[in-house]
Amino acid sequence: MKPIPLTDLRAQYDQIQEDIRAAFDAVFNDFAFINGPHIKAFETAFAKLHGLTGAHAVGVSNGTSALTAALKAFNLTPGAEVILPSHTFFATAESVLLAGYKPVFADIKPGDYTLDPEKVEALITPRTGAIVPVHIYGNMADMDALNSLAARHDLMVLEDAAQAQLASWNGQMAGTCGDAGTYSFYPSKNLGAYGDAGLVLTKHEKLANRVRKLIDHGREDRYVHDVVGDNLRMDTLQAAFLDVKLKHLPTWTSQRRTNAQKYDNVFKPAGFKVIDLPQHSNSARHLYILEVSNRDETMAHLHSQGIASMIHYPVPLHLQPALQSVDQGSGDLSVTETIAKRILTLPMFPELTDEQIERVGEAVIEVAKV
Repeated sequence: MKPIPLTDLRAQYDQIQEDIRAAFDAVFNDFAFINGPHIKAFETAFAKLHGLTGAHAVGVSNGTSALTAALKAFNLTPGAEVILPSHTFFATAESVLLAGYKPVFADIKPGDYTLDPEKVEALITPRTGAIVPVHIYGNMADMDALNSLAARHDLMVLEDAAQAQLASWNGQMAGTCGDAGTYSFYPSKNLGAYGDAGLVLTKHEKLANRVRKLIDHGREDRYVHDVVGDNLRMDTLQAAFLDVKLKHLPTWTSQRRTNAQKYDNVFKPAGFKVIDLPQHSNSARHLYILEVSNRDETMAHLHSQGIASMIHYPVPLHLQPALQSVDQGSGDLSVTETIAKRILTLPMFPELTDEQIERVGEAVIEVAKV
């Protein structure tokens, strides 16, 4: 049987290759490879899709750059504490440290694996400056509760929406609920570049301007630099590709949601723990996550059947070797540590067929234990 990958970028490319080639030619026609017109076009289109103007979107070199630049633009007190989940990719904590702050890890909710507002509240101190909810696997954190906490304690909120393009909470899109939102366009993301790229989105134009300055050497004009910045600009060629893909994102997202529901219809009746979303949350379904008690055995069986699987994320951030010197001051992280031993990532992409979903489901249920 033909192997089933975790994601199928070739199937996606086959649909849009003519437009991608045309975008490539357009960039080479004007030879504006740095800060070219395609950057502004993509920023404007992305912001418009999220109900904002182009002035509020800033294309950057990657998702980590987006997080770091946004946190620096918050201009918190040096060494300020930033509360974030431990169940996320390393870049979330890495960016906090690169911005000059201190990560403090809060536990997550067992239903959708997003930041638990009650655990966040217990960790707030006079040194806390910001909260970074991660919309993990495309699932939005409880932005009502987290924004309420932030307002009461005068904290900034930065949404890590790397995996959640077009997810929504009470109808409001990921990245537009807090003070700023950041996105990764790593190739495997729902909206992926053909290389690295990212973006910062904010409702505050002044904050967007600070980010824009920080990613371009901190300059006011070509040779006047009023702050020390960095070179974190988005590549023009990637912006052109992303602008093509953005037009398809609503359809691709709808297909992901349909495929996730089909998986749920297989696994929930069999008693498996799948992502349990709040009623007012609409996930972007970046990854499909299943909990099993015999993960190694299940993954080995899937591999024997030509079905790809993966673990996101087996080592929580508070247990990472590089962060052991950081005095996190974190509380109970039992949910994080428990699910890290149980979760399994199954194939998920818009082009997934009913036959492939059926194959994956049958293979999992053959050996997996609840």
